[in-house]
Amino acid sequence: MMERVINILLVEDDEVDVMNVKRAFKKVNITNPLYLASDGLEALAILRGNPDKYPQLPPERRLILLDLNMPKMNGIEFLQELRADPELCTTPVVVMTTSNQDQDRVQAYNLNVAGYILKPLTFTKFVESMTNLKKYWILCEIT
Repeated sequence: MMERVINILLVEDDEVDVMNVKRAFKKVNITNPLYLASDGLEALAILRGNPDKYPQLPPERRLILLDLNMPKMNGIEFLQELRADPELCTTPVVVMTTSNQDQDRVQAYNLNVAGYILKPLTFTKFVESMTNLKKYWILCEIT
């Protein structure tokens, strides 16, 4: 059985976190195509397709890993915009953030996120989170 590719859009403004995600993916053998956006506005431009400025993200089989604390357009604002867009509203989103505030968690779940991962302070914990994420989408593939 051939594995069907899920295209991952990482929306993250912190370079260290971007590097940690890449390292963790490598460690747990996540080989999915990874696209990067440094804020919500850039992520929307990539999702809506702006081939002159951004790499083309295939329109199907997408998963967004979303940080909440970003400049220009934060994660909650991005989610509101995403869910209001008829073309993008069904895109699965997993929040990956340092924010442990109930308000952020409630707002994110009200905007239909598939999961809420607290960014761990250690790389080992981060790898563990990525392993769980991989298990989650393998489960989602079972039909």
